Amino acid sequence: MAGRIKAEDVALVKERSSIEDVVREHVTLRPAGPGSMKGLCPFHDEKTPSFNIRPTVGAWHCFGCGEGGDVISFVQKVEHLTFSESVERLAQKLGMELHYEEGGRPRDGESLGRRSRLLEAHRAAQEFYHHALLNSPEARIGRDFLRERGFDSEAAKRFGVGFAPRGGEELSRHLRSKGFTDDELTIGGLSGRGSRGLYDRFRGRLVWPIRDITGDTVGFGARRLFDDDRIAAKYLNTSETPIYKKSTVLYGLDLAKKSIAGDRKAVVVEGYTDVMACHLAGIEGAVATCGTAFGVDHIKVLRRIMRDEADLAPARVVFTFDGDAAGQKAAMKAFGEDQRWASQSFVAVADGGMDPCELRIAKGDDAVRHLVDDAVPMFEFAVRTTIARFDLSTAEGRVQGMRAAAPIVNSIRDSSMRPEYIRTVAGWIGVEVEQVQAEVSRAQRLAARDAKADGDARPGAGTGGGAGQAPGHPQRGQRADADMVPEPSFEEARAALPAPDLRDPVVFAERQLLQTLLQYPDSFEPADIDSLDAEAFTAPAHRAVFDGIRAAGGPRRGLSTQAWADTVAEAAPLSVRGLVSELAVAPLPTRFDKATGLPERRYVDALLVRVQEVSLTRKIGDAMSAMRRMAADPHTDPAQARDLSGELQDLQRELARLRDRAS
Repeated sequence: MAGRIKAEDVALVKERSSIEDVVREHVTLRPAGPGSMKGLCPFHDEKTPSFNIRPTVGAWHCFGCGEGGDVISFVQKVEHLTFSESVERLAQKLGMELHYEEGGRPRDGESLGRRSRLLEAHRAAQEFYHHALLNSPEARIGRDFLRERGFDSEAAKRFGVGFAPRGGEELSRHLRSKGFTDDELTIGGLSGRGSRGLYDRFRGRLVWPIRDITGDTVGFGARRLFDDDRIAAKYLNTSETPIYKKSTVLYGLDLAKKSIAGDRKAVVVEGYTDVMACHLAGIEGAVATCGTAFGVDHIKVLRRIMRDEADLAPARVVFTFDGDAAGQKAAMKAFGEDQRWASQSFVAVADGGMDPCELRIAKGDDAVRHLVDDAVPMFEFAVRTTIARFDLSTAEGRVQGMRAAAPIVNSIRDSSMRPEYIRTVAGWIGVEVEQVQAEVSRAQRLAARDAKADGDARPGAGTGGGAGQAPGHPQRGQRADADMVPEPSFEEARAALPAPDLRDPVVFAERQLLQTLLQYPDSFEPADIDSLDAEAFTAPAHRAVFDGIRAAGGPRRGLSTQAWADTVAEAAPLSVRGLVSELAVAPLPTRFDKATGLPERRYVDALLVRVQEVSLTRKIGDAMSAMRRMAADPHTDPAQARDLSGELQDLQRELARLRDRAS
């Protein structure tokens, strides 16, 4: 069994890992105020960004779904790893050796975790396949295939293309010699298990490595080359494995994500050679699906990279489809998901129905670039494809065409554009604008009726019950290593305390004070902290966070912001650790001193005064109430009454001094 990673190594991994770099592998970020960045959350579907990171603190938090934590928890959640696997993955990227309790690293590299072992096996397989393509005599047919399509050895190297030997056991023997087990090879989809033992999953085929967004190879796509191949399918892909889920992977995204993020433009093509052709023609934002249709999960991945946000200028997504019936069907399926984008969708279909690879062979790189640049809006393609089914030279055909096109026009997100589209469609069909308008209105009524019927039929509709997680949100809770105690979710941990009511201005001021204490501890002097006590905070959750700050010894000079936030999280009660993470990331509504980079001192003073004033006022009220009770009690001790009266006067003088300071 794997030993526990030493605590000092875990701390060092957190300290050395840039949360900004790690998050940027999955989310495109933009500035969100001093020291903060934001983007679309990778854990739930959203149109405007609510996912924030604060690099100096090393923390992230989503104000939409409530998830948050540090760089390790981010890797855990986004890659579905255990705590130890996440630490090991980050350590590998840093080139850092980890040390373990209980006798060190287990034999056979088990401590790397299953995912890391499978990734390493795929990396070794990619190297094996690529070497075979360049050096094996039987791979000449694969080299010829690439050359005929305009791809030289440099292109093959750039995209990692390889060749799977025909013998059927060469890869399995090679990987076994490197220490990989039979179970690892079969679980990873690299080998199959037959009556005579292991056999290679791909045989006698050209293979493309399928990489995840971080650049790790997670699977392969293989094309048929030999006429006597016993498997008739032109393309084979790795079956789904613990590291490969085809609905979330896009071929070429590891190479394309920089271009997609910079230009806010993605080009979705249909095959591996199309991706290669586009990239070599200068269209570096091209990606393709891997043996499945373009779907909802693919949209979520691209939206995060291209910052497909409702409050920004529209991004651009271009789909290229073959001109045949299958291509038209794929385009209409893509149009059916168009509402999920905030960006503008376009369709590019080459003359003669050529795909980008064929177009590049026939007409060169310029033709591929023009294909993408001249793409037509998805709406136009959908309408023209729909009305093409009807004979518009007849009155019956025109009526049928109008009725088929009307729901498409009605589905346009921007209703202000409908009048213009109605006029355009009327021209395409050859009818009066009023006729199309009447059909669109009819389609609108039918859609409303169907939506109401669906809502009435849904269990729990109108009762407020049955609310689930946000679309695309992962299930709560991660499995833990055998030697690790599983951490509860943020929701579970915070359930013991009521959420602070931020509509209350006092509670809101408390929150800002705690944010400043966590994010900018150098803004405070020891006397500032001494002037506060936990009872000064009206919200129980805020009181618990301040208890953690006190237990951590208060802000200390020379301690990094990230280390300070981590120290508070460790010292705070478990029920508010999620809140500590949230407060360490949440933006502050104030100006910052240009010289120090800290919040302006008058802002800090105002927060301190506000929280202290409320606390003093409450204590004065309590004392006055006690005085009234004593006055009504004939058995009151006069000395006790005098002491309370003196305490009340001291509180009132302190409140007066505080208000003078505030003014």
